[in-house]
Amino acid sequence: MSKYIFEARMEVRDYECDIEGIVNNANYLHYTEHTRHLFLKHCGLSFAEMHEKGVDAVVARMELQYKAPLRCDDEFISRLWLEKDGFKYIFHQDIYRASDEAICFKGKIMLVCLINGRLGESEDYNRAFEPYIKVKG
Repeated sequence: MSKYIFEARMEVRDYECDIEGIVNNANYLHYTEHTRHLFLKHCGLSFAEMHEKGVDAVVARMELQYKAPLRCDDEFISRLWLEKDGFKYIFHQDIYRASDEAICFKGKIMLVCLINGRLGESEDYNRAFEPYIKVKG
C-alpha cells in the first residue's frame, strides 16, 4: 500500500533547465510548492482565500535530497504524504520521473501557520487535512 495521499503530474519546461541541461535545483521547490497548493485545493481550501482570512501557512524548514536529474520535456509525478507534529505540518514530497519511476527528488518540508502574524493552529487546515494526516509521536 502506498504511503502517498496525493500526486500531480507535470512536465519540465525548457527555461527551468540550467546550462548543464538539467532542472535547476531551485525549481524543485516550485514543483513541491505547486503540488502543495493543488493538494490544498483538493482538500477544499484556497491558499489565497486563507491569506485573506489572515491565515498563512509558511515554510519553517526544509530537508532536501537531489537523487537523479530531470531534463527538458521530462514528465514527472510529484507525490506527497503528510504528518502533523504539534504546530508543524510535515509534508514528505517525492518527485519521480514518469518514464521509469526513478526517484529524482526527496523533500521534507515543514510548515507552520501564522494567524494574523502570530504562530497558531488553524482550524480550517486541521479540518481539511484530518482525513489524510498521520499524527507524529
